[in-house]
Amino acid sequence: MEHRRAWIPLADGTRLAARLWLPATLPAPALLEALPYRMDDLTASYSSEYERLCREGGLAVARVDLRGTGSSGGVAVDEYAPLEQADLAEVIEWLSSQRWCTGRVGMYGTSYSGFNSIQMAVERPAALHAICAIYATDDRYTDDVHYTGGALRALDLLDYVLYMAALVVLPPVPSLVGETWRKEWLQRIEGSEPWLLRWLEEQRDGQYWRHGSLRPAYDRISCPTMLVAGWADGYRNNTFRTFEALRCPKQLLLGPWSHMSPAASLPGPHLDLVPELVRWFRRWLCDEDNGVESDPPIRVFVRRSTRPEPDLAEVRGSWRFEPGWPLERTRSEVLAAEPGPDLRELEIRGDIGASAWISCAGRLPWGQPTDQREDDARSLRYEWAPLESEVEILGHPKLELTVASSTPVAYLSAKLCDVFPDGTSALVTRGLLNLAHRSSSVAPEPLVPGKPVPVEVELEATSWVFGRVIASGSRWRGRTGRMFGLHPLQGS
Repeated sequence: MEHRRAWIPLADGTRLAARLWLPATLPAPALLEALPYRMDDLTASYSSEYERLCREGGLAVARVDLRGTGSSGGVAVDEYAPLEQADLAEVIEWLSSQRWCTGRVGMYGTSYSGFNSIQMAVERPAALHAICAIYATDDRYTDDVHYTGGALRALDLLDYVLYMAALVVLPPVPSLVGETWRKEWLQRIEGSEPWLLRWLEEQRDGQYWRHGSLRPAYDRISCPTMLVAGWADGYRNNTFRTFEALRCPKQLLLGPWSHMSPAASLPGPHLDLVPELVRWFRRWLCDEDNGVESDPPIRVFVRRSTRPEPDLAEVRGSWRFEPGWPLERTRSEVLAAEPGPDLRELEIRGDIGASAWISCAGRLPWGQPTDQREDDARSLRYEWAPLESEVEILGHPKLELTVASSTPVAYLSAKLCDVFPDGTSALVTRGLLNLAHRSSSVAPEPLVPGKPVPVEVELEATSWVFGRVIASGSRWRGRTGRMFGLHPLQGS
């Protein structure tokens, strides 16, 4: 294996910094990961994965600093800006034209580089033959770190946005760039503004968020696509809906993981993803007949009732193969609220919700849900009797209810929990809705104070097995709402 540094020239004169890992046998297909996270210092540890992909997969691996980050030239004006896709199209063309490359390129990556892998598959550069998107999403407005259900994700204003505001004005590495490093550094400082400012201006869904979002036009992707997701990760909604809508060779690997490597995630159990990536890309970049196409298209970790811990090492459950989505054996089941008064009132408190989770937490013990019973006690709560047999849910539960608010703008949080005999309440899934967005996030409509309106909230994708057999008399608990529409599996 050979390690090289390279400068990739762009049409406007900008240079992007790259590192290459080339296998002993050349030419080889190229595998690209492009990130803004400074490959020579902040994420230098990623190189061990690139070395493995090169050695074990016989792939030429390229890591690129995006425009205006690391040692690449230019200014990073926003995440996933149109210029970023134009740059990456040139990068893919450059890689495919090198003497050491067969002409075929794949893209992969986690989070940011999962996003731009999807975005470049939409752009369809001729040399791009396959992608793998890990912990990414199909919808930048509904399922990123900005808004959820039309509600600003205030917690995410504390980390990622501040991290990126500082990162994009750090200097290039002087020893790599040379004498111009200070000039390029000043250019970044003078030309950058915090990305958050634009995000706060775009509080409604629209063209800004549709750019870089695959949803709803999934037919724009034609190259083979592998999706990797985690039940404890914030991007888990880009799972079944994207898999179902794609019309290309596809696979979905859905484990118990948080926003961490599947090989080290809390919670586990763990999985070494490198062999999975090698098989996927050798099939589509090398035409290797390695059985990928005969594999079950969905591999999912089915979670079983597990007591919550902030640093939970492993979720109870098991792996299962599925032939596609939606599953033919699913059925809908409605859990109606127990008899009670027609009208129930709740005086909102600002300290409810702290026991939930931080959806993109990459380091624990900060992030995973804890015992929900304190929040339960301060919410409208609906419970159902212990189950006589196991019930498995897989997909998106939905909440239907009628609400009236004393103010024109109000927020609804709904949770589905698994309650143990001693009262411990484990969060299974949740949903959040700005009620002004109940019909549309493109054209929100304030509530009329005191006027009841019907509302439907889709909770986040989940997998969970409830039941007396495994949880010694556990029972369902729904918070805030009047009715949950579940999608359990028959025969569970």
